[in-house]
Amino acid sequence: MEDADLQLLSTRLEQLIQHLEQLKVQNRLLLHSEQAWREERAQLIEKNEMARVKVESMISRLKALEQDS
Repeated sequence: MEDADLQLLSTRLEQLIQHLEQLKVQNRLLLHSEQAWREERAQLIEKNEMARVKVESMISRLKALEQDS
């Protein structure tokens, strides 16, 4: 191989390594973001369940009041 070819190959290899490092950083950020939204989703599901239980309880109490009347 000629020096120019080796230099081109070396430059391209360095670019690929830099791109790989950028992708690794992006991947870590995406994984962190995914974990955060999964936790938020779990909290929202829990809040939704609590609200559902409260609404069902209120409906039951209203039905009981209606029957007492």
